[in-house]
Amino acid sequence: MKIKIGDTETIEKTIDAETVAAFAKIAEDFNPVHLDEEYAATTQFGKPIVHGMLASSLISGLLASKLPGKGCIYLGQTIKFTKPIYVGESVTAKVTVTQIREDKPIVTLLTEVFNQQMELTISGEATVKLAQAV
Repeated sequence: MKIKIGDTETIEKTIDAETVAAFAKIAEDFNPVHLDEEYAATTQFGKPIVHGMLASSLISGLLASKLPGKGCIYLGQTIKFTKPIYVGESVTAKVTVTQIREDKPIVTLLTEVFNQQMELTISGEATVKLAQAV
């Protein structure tokens, strides 16, 4: 597949409490704003929110599985968290090719994650090296 500027792909996932708890264990991030309903109710969010890094990790999966796909190598990522994602919400991660280097097999992609109301919750930019054929 020939990659071109403007190419886009998405992936959707519901992030439930079980997924949040598993991520907390892996990341050693047990902040009660993610895991404790009573505590989260006392915060500005009013209920548990998904770890930002959990939701943004969907971008990695999208890059590896769809665009640019198998064998690509993540070189960098900027991330800005703009809105909370609540536990139990469905999210859509989206990547869009914005730049292709002429001198190297490297592409830059706009990375976004939207909540179930399609409001932007995470934005950034990924730099990825394309897989090289052997």
